[in-house]
Amino acid sequence: MKLVDVALSLVVPGLVLVHLAVAPFTKVEESFNIQAAHDVMVYGTPTADVFQRLSGTYDHFTFPGAVPRTFIGPVLLAGIAQPVVALVGFDHAQFVVRAILGLFNATCLLVFAQSLRRAYGDAAARWYLLLQASQFHVMYYASRTLPNMFAFGLTTLAFSFLLPQPGRRKSILPRQRLAITMFVFAAVMFRSEVALLLGTSVLYLLLVPETSVELIMLPFAVAFAMALFISVPVDSYFWQTPVWPELWGFYYNAILGSSSAWGVSPWHYYFTSALPRLLVNPLAWAVLLPLALGHPAVGTAARRLAVPSLLFVAIYSLQPHKEARFIFYVVPPLTAAAALGANLVFNRRAKTAGASLLALALVASVALSFVASTAMLLISSLNYPGGEALAFLRHVVELEGAGASAVVSAHADVLACMTGVTLFGSATGSAIPDAAPGAAAPTGQSSANIVGGRAGAVTLTLDKTEDAAVLAQDDFWRRFDYVLVEDPAKVKGGDWEAIGVVQGYGGVEFVGGVDAKSETAASSGSSSKGLAAAAVGTGATVAQWKRRVTALTGGRWLGPRMVPRIYILRRLKGARRSRRIVDA
Repeated sequence: MKLVDVALSLVVPGLVLVHLAVAPFTKVEESFNIQAAHDVMVYGTPTADVFQRLSGTYDHFTFPGAVPRTFIGPVLLAGIAQPVVALVGFDHAQFVVRAILGLFNATCLLVFAQSLRRAYGDAAARWYLLLQASQFHVMYYASRTLPNMFAFGLTTLAFSFLLPQPGRRKSILPRQRLAITMFVFAAVMFRSEVALLLGTSVLYLLLVPETSVELIMLPFAVAFAMALFISVPVDSYFWQTPVWPELWGFYYNAILGSSSAWGVSPWHYYFTSALPRLLVNPLAWAVLLPLALGHPAVGTAARRLAVPSLLFVAIYSLQPHKEARFIFYVVPPLTAAAALGANLVFNRRAKTAGASLLALALVASVALSFVASTAMLLISSLNYPGGEALAFLRHVVELEGAGASAVVSAHADVLACMTGVTLFGSATGSAIPDAAPGAAAPTGQSSANIVGGRAGAVTLTLDKTEDAAVLAQDDFWRRFDYVLVEDPAKVKGGDWEAIGVVQGYGGVEFVGGVDAKSETAASSGSSSKGLAAAAVGTGATVAQWKRRVTALTGGRWLGPRMVPRIYILRRLKGARRSRRIVDA
């Protein structure tokens, strides 16, 4: 492999880790798997008094979600991460867990690229890696603990096994069996819609034809039985009831249509909005893919890559509730088909002036896609105020309790929990929490999640109560030393001081001249209910950059508009403390 190929191969895992480092927090869609990985790592898997121990410690018994989800992914992540976390410290556990998932998906993309290289040559693989790396969504979501991203790696491997291997005809059938196995495992364990992708892929193989029903039935049946044999016992153990999670998910979403409660989109949404955004580069969708599909030299190869995926998207468009993450699986094969078109364009660059201009536009579009993806990463990193607030609170708690043994209690409201608050984030110190498996939550705190710490260290306990009737009681709030809330006016039970506010992305703003001075001042702090609070976290960083830019440009600024999202309040005890926040 040439040096350029090695460099391009390193770009993919490198970018996945960069995206993780810039945006290390999670959203509500990722919460089940990240909380489950935490619970498996901290509380283990008891073999006696199982129901009592699991229900007393594991988060999913208090917050089960709309449908059961599989524990297969969290168990694997926790098991692999455990020795790494023992080396680097539990305060980095969430990063390690997500990095493992991200590197798994990056490795699957590289396996796909290598299969593409063997099938269609070095140039096609290089263009694929360039186009893939310049796309924002796959790099950004590769490490996110969505069920889709556990399935993504398996479907990417499946697509790689379906690519032709010149000179290896005897490997066709074994590779097809492996592809079917990957599709089946992804569908049975993680995301049931992958069954549709399996169907469109097999249908294409039957029509070409490259296989027969007789040849695929046995590997399908074996893989299905193996996946069920793994999923049902494992998930029945953790849920403490007989369950096949993805069957529940399929029934809830496809049969009952309950997913429509989260919104519906027009039938063409995936084609007119989601896919163009996922591919990022406008030439990939508008020029390269059509060119490859219609060109006699690479048309067969492009159709092998694109037709099953496009058919999957077309059929899946019948489902009213649509999200871009539901079709992530088709990005690698569609990008590969576009890469075949890119190779055609670049190889013909010297033939005519028009071909030269198109080749130049292609190179420029890849560079601009990297720029656009970087901008999307920076903006997306501003959407996790809950995670930032908890990180800031953890730092404050560790500083205030340095050298002492204490338990500090905090409450996080719904918005904070939806935008980055996790059990990993509430851990203090570097040792794995020593909470005993089966330790139940205190009476009256059924929704509390108790996180242990080291001997001699401050322990931060986190409550996530959502019940409006409970939140309306003064006595409820008196239990906490700190609260993370969207609206300080709803906090009762005594006097509180705002020690900081985390701001979030509120759109793009342009200010100029003298108006920038007041805008900049306003962005550096916020107030609510008479509580003045300085911006902390990325909000403070954005305000700092805004001041620098306006100083250099005569008061002009074009960038993100930051608005208050989560207030960090501390209970006032004894003498009244200063309301000024000390920059920790």
